[in-house]
This record gives sequence, structure tokens and C-alpha cells, in this order.
Amino acid sequence: MPVSRVTLAVIGSGASEYDEYARSVGEVIAQSGANLVTGGGRGVMTSVSRAFTQFRGERGICIGIIPCASIDDRVTPKAGYPNEFVELPIYTHLPYSGDLGLDDLSRNHINVLSSVAIIALPGGPGTVAEVDLAMRYRKPILTYSPDARLVEHFPASVPRTGDVDDVRAFIRAWTKNQAPRTKHQGPRTKTSED
Repeated sequence: MPVSRVTLAVIGSGASEYDEYARSVGEVIAQSGANLVTGGGRGVMTSVSRAFTQFRGERGICIGIIPCASIDDRVTPKAGYPNEFVELPIYTHLPYSGDLGLDDLSRNHINVLSSVAIIALPGGPGTVAEVDLAMRYRKPILTYSPDARLVEHFPASVPRTGDVDDVRAFIRAWTKNQAPRTKHQGPRTKTSED
């Protein structure tokens, strides 16, 4: 029987890698055996994906939700996407991010809805939008930043930690004993009640 893997999202800056933070998170997710989903671009998305894919053991796959180039070019991926560590790029017709990260034409919705839980690293308006979406869609979320000043603009109600052991416990809670949402049980047979 194939292994059922959960998917965890990591969100954060598209410009700064925050490599020390992202590397730790990528390694912990890889060790958990879960899949990783990011926005598939630069910054934190590259750093966490690099750490995840370089893990030397059984792990899930690195998924990137890829924006299109613009509202007028919905076929071409945005420049710089996907980063070289994305193993499964999912190309979208969705161009918006950053200040427009809450818009229905933002891939942020897919990033959040495709995961069982989310780890937020430091980032700007696009990351804040994803944090807001996580709360809107009632997804478990944990902010990780040893430097609390880097995430002070995130909503105050979002749990925060500066300790990677807390991240490990959060991930363990959402990957341990997670069964698939539906199980294939074979074709339905007629019963006397049909």
C-alpha cells in the first residue's frame, strides 16, 4: 500500500532567504516525511526547498505553486519561477501576490488550502496575506523567527516561536497519525437495501 503523505506549507519572503531559519524548517519537514509546498520562487521559498530536497533520507516531494507572468499573460510562468529545487511545479493562471495576495487571482489561496498546516517565516505583504488566509481558512499556523522584530507586523493572534524545537513539535502534531481524507475501498456492491 502506498504511503499517504500530508503536505505542509512554508510561507515567507520572496526576496530574502532567511537561510538559517528556512534551512532548519526544510530539514525538519523532510525528516517528518511530509510533502512541502511553497510559492515556488526565490527567497525563503528557495532556501526551504533547497534544505528539503538535500535531505538524505525518505521524504515527500517539493511542490511549487507557480504564478503566471501577468494578468495579460496567463500562460507564461512569472520570471524566476519555479526555483531549481521544485520537484513538482503546479502552473497557475494566477498572477497576483504581494499587496494583492488576498485577491482571488492570487495563488496564495492554493498554497494555504493545499496544506494541513503552515509555517510562516519572516516576509512582507504577500506573507502577511498568506497568514491572513490561513486564519480565514482555519488552517493551523505557526510563525517561526528567532528575531521577533522580523514578524511583529504579522497578526498578533498568530502563535510565534523562536525555537526550532517548537516547530518540530508543531510539525509532528500535524504529520503523526494523519490518515488520507478518503480511502479507496473498492467498488460498491449492491446490498439488499438498494
